[in-house]
Amino acid sequence: MNNKNIIICVGRQLGSGGHDIARMLAMDFNAKYYDRELLNLAAKESGFSEKIFERNDEHKGFFKSLLGIQTPHIGGGSGIYSPDFSQESLFQFQSDAIRKAASEGSCVFVGRCADYVLRDMPNVLSVFITASMRYRVEQILAHKDVTPKEAKHIILQAEGHRASYYNYYTGKKWGAAESYDLCIDSSILGMVETEKIIANFVRKRFEIPLTPTP
Repeated sequence: MNNKNIIICVGRQLGSGGHDIARMLAMDFNAKYYDRELLNLAAKESGFSEKIFERNDEHKGFFKSLLGIQTPHIGGGSGIYSPDFSQESLFQFQSDAIRKAASEGSCVFVGRCADYVLRDMPNVLSVFITASMRYRVEQILAHKDVTPKEAKHIILQAEGHRASYYNYYTGKKWGAAESYDLCIDSSILGMVETEKIIANFVRKRFEIPLTPTP
């Protein structure tokens, strides 16, 4: 592979360390990292407030609760949702932002159905990072003042939203091995070693020569 962009799309279970692993991959391949940054890009592309995208973020079905309220659309007018404004519209704006970013250089995308949005682009690789429930609960407990039972509830609720969102827009099954090029359990070797395995997989997949160690 000569002078071509590398696009890595990372799906992840909550508490698996997917965000940190994605950041390490971006550094490894000198690629731009996009997680919540995509919401800002989509807002700029569409003219809608970033807060609208935040409320929609990987969450299917939120839209009914917003109907009829004032929107912080920066294009002027009354501020009421127009008839053609829908959750599908927000997904389209976000997808356009993903495609634009991918066309400009190597990228690592976290979630947001990027693997599906970029399915027709060359040099795209999709990864799903999982981990044992015990490991994920421990990660939540390290960052939130909750009980183990509450931590598990947080995980299951968030993953329910992610799964319904991904399944709806892609027609695939979130977290299922057949939906990705590589699935890996970060709780076995830890985040650093997991990132190394993924990075080596990327290099072999795209025939990227290893950089000689000084």
